[in-house]
Amino acid sequence: MGAGKEPDGSSRSDEEWDRFLRESVAGTADSPKEPSARARDVAKRLREEPGPGPEGWRSYTPARPKRRTGLYVVGLLASLMLLVVALAPGRVVDLFTGDDSPQLAPETTGPTQAPSAEAAQRPTLDKPFRGSPAASWASGAAGITVPKAGAVGWMSAAEVERALARSRDFLVASGLDRAVLRGERPEKAIALINPHQKDVQDFLKTSFRTPSEKNDPLFLFSRFQSSHTHLVGDVVKTRGRLTYREGERGALQVTADVTFVYPVTRADGGGDEVVRTIARRELVLSWDDPDKVITEPGTFSIVSYKYDVTNGGCGAPTGYFTPPFGTDDETAETGPEIDPYDRSVPVGQAGSAGDECVRATRS
Repeated sequence: MGAGKEPDGSSRSDEEWDRFLRESVAGTADSPKEPSARARDVAKRLREEPGPGPEGWRSYTPARPKRRTGLYVVGLLASLMLLVVALAPGRVVDLFTGDDSPQLAPETTGPTQAPSAEAAQRPTLDKPFRGSPAASWASGAAGITVPKAGAVGWMSAAEVERALARSRDFLVASGLDRAVLRGERPEKAIALINPHQKDVQDFLKTSFRTPSEKNDPLFLFSRFQSSHTHLVGDVVKTRGRLTYREGERGALQVTADVTFVYPVTRADGGGDEVVRTIARRELVLSWDDPDKVITEPGTFSIVSYKYDVTNGGCGAPTGYFTPPFGTDDETAETGPEIDPYDRSVPVGQAGSAGDECVRATRS
């Protein structure tokens, strides 16, 4: 039993008991309270309980859960990639086609000069736009600039916006649709043309059945014969814009001026030669007031069309572009020369729309 401890386990010192007795005589009410028997038992058990000993060599300590930092990083990178795809889909496609030239800003007005000359480099199957100004163009529909819509004639701003979007849809369906490029009939594009425009409907029926100098589907549609030509990769480069104004009888008149660059190779796989067929098209479309012109909702009438094409082949019309490969290009195109990338000059000035073949100063 230690000094100052009662036999029953009390731990008060002699001084505390003396003070207690004095205060009791003086009538003080705040005398110390003796701990209960239960409290004394708990205190004694805690004093006698041994502390944690050294960890045994077979003891198991659960591992702390690892922070999944790697998953967070992967998720962040995936989110950033999705954002890049959403903001610049054409640029992402260019990264995978091996053409890493800085992309030009969209064309909003007519250029005043031709693009500067590129270093002389031959295109390859991996880099089909190498050595071409088109390497810095956008891909597919992204290269066709659509202006901000405003009310025109019989159409509200919202209706003009829809008409502009459908006008671009026609350019996509006629010049970028993969099935059409492989030579199939452009049904989606034809469905956008006013079925009551008799002269155009007659042209469509005749041109696909019996192509001729006056009725050639290439006037409106880009097609290659799959047995002769294969497209290289999944990318077609484009550059151009839509403009609009009020036309006859209050119609919305839309003008499209777009250049398409198609990298192609032999269908038989004989070699790795890549040729770029380049077509620049100008279309004038009329979205007519149904109260004044017989038409169908969501369709337009074709006012005019013209185009320039290089490396598209010469000779009797077949309804397909027939790019020259190998020695074929030595005599294939013998007409006037044009720069197919020069969008500062009017379309069709070289007379390539069915009159004669033209030669490209570069491709």
